[in-house]
Amino acid sequence: MQRLCVEYLSMQSHRQALLLSCFTVGYNILEGVVSIVFAVAAGSSALLGFGVDSFVESLSGLVMVWRFSGESGEHRELTAVRLTGCALLVLAAYVLYASAAQLYFGEEPKPSPVGIAIAVVSLLVMPALLLFKHRAAKAVQSRSLLADAKQTLGCICLSVALLFGLGLNFLFGWWQADPISGIIIAAFLAREGYRALTERELCCS
Repeated sequence: MQRLCVEYLSMQSHRQALLLSCFTVGYNILEGVVSIVFAVAAGSSALLGFGVDSFVESLSGLVMVWRFSGESGEHRELTAVRLTGCALLVLAAYVLYASAAQLYFGEEPKPSPVGIAIAVVSLLVMPALLLFKHRAAKAVQSRSLLADAKQTLGCICLSVALLFGLGLNFLFGWWQADPISGIIIAAFLAREGYRALTERELCCS
């Protein structure tokens, strides 16, 4: 009886992890499309970078859907960790490039109230998603889902930077705050991606 209860709880945890991953894919695709459309309209490289981040988040979510749609296994788990790590490095490289180019060329984006609204919505949704992913990862003992949760944390950091940068630009015209924050976040994401590829896990503290 106890064994059946344990197996049932394990199945429920895997199902929850799969549902969280599916939500991640759907939400980030929508967020990415909206962000890129308004980024082009405003000429905002920060908002464009945020939109690209959303699509990388979708990639990470798709990896997790693949991970939890079949039977758990060490090879599947390690492959998922490596793919998530690669996604983190791609995101870090793009954010670093976009931020450095914006500073070097002095590209001043137009004020974007829609971008600010997108950042606020993300800051409402992503922390809850991070919490649920972290709990599910602990329940199923999945390093790959912990890695994916770290990517969600990266999205939260980017949302803060986006809100900070667009907010200062909207209120005071201080556009430099955006790319500087982006460079710091890129360093954080690169570190986590490197750890995923070399240590095959990310810290979850």
